[in-house]
Amino acid sequence: MNAYIFPGQGAQFVGMGLDLYENHDQAQELFEQANDILGFSITDVMFEGTPEDLKQTKVTQPAIFLHSVILSKVLGENFKPDMVAGHSLGEFSALVANSTLNFEDGLKLVSQRALAMQKACEIRPSTMAAVLGLDDEVVEKICQETDGIVVPANYNCPGQLVISGEIEAVNAACEKLKEAGARRALLLPVGGAFHSPLMEPAREELAAAIEATNFSTPICPIYQNVPTTAVTSADEIKANLISQLTAPVKWTQSVQQMIKDGGKSFVEVGPGKVLQGLVRKIDSGVETSSGVI
Repeated sequence: MNAYIFPGQGAQFVGMGLDLYENHDQAQELFEQANDILGFSITDVMFEGTPEDLKQTKVTQPAIFLHSVILSKVLGENFKPDMVAGHSLGEFSALVANSTLNFEDGLKLVSQRALAMQKACEIRPSTMAAVLGLDDEVVEKICQETDGIVVPANYNCPGQLVISGEIEAVNAACEKLKEAGARRALLLPVGGAFHSPLMEPAREELAAAIEATNFSTPICPIYQNVPTTAVTSADEIKANLISQLTAPVKWTQSVQQMIKDGGKSFVEVGPGKVLQGLVRKIDSGVETSSGVI
């Protein structure tokens, strides 16, 4: 079975999407439509902006979404998913790819999500840190024993977990994790504590937008970050998407379930190759590749 996977924040790069724009009429139309929907020229930033320009929250998430979704559409008949999944933000790309959301609604939700997350970051100083070389259970236990808010946020692959929370709590947890034998426990250059209870204001704001949006029955299952199992019910997809902002991204568990359910070939659609690397670390026996024209 063909599994198509979609990257999240951090996969952006200067010039992303320019080849699609220049070589495919359908891509050009969709990029121009995106400029109209967003109310600013995101293509200028994607194609010619600086890395700093691309890091703006209102740009980063829509840019990655656009690159992924437009690539999946340009692939045309070569895009034949039996199952899809997305890492955090990538879940929205996956939902357009499997026809749960249309292009316009998906982009609007991603834009609203980015702005809501930015607002939540400004309410309370917070951060995230990558932890390498420890079992998940050890990281979970240390987070629970640390004062303040610090929680597991991204289960990326065995031995790689990202924690999220208040700055002091994350720093304290990092020290304990190093003492427990972590190969690395380092702060990430992010604006706030994504996938933690500190994103509750964003979750509430996005919930209203998601509830007001039409979700169709998908053409194939999506393995969402929260339940990690195959989902085909539009109502369940909505509920899981709302929960995602304050819940951990269980990427390891999602990929393991996809493989268990018959996923043999994992194709990453969008900028970068990060997810392919994670999939190979989860199970070295599966095929991985990039979606290319």
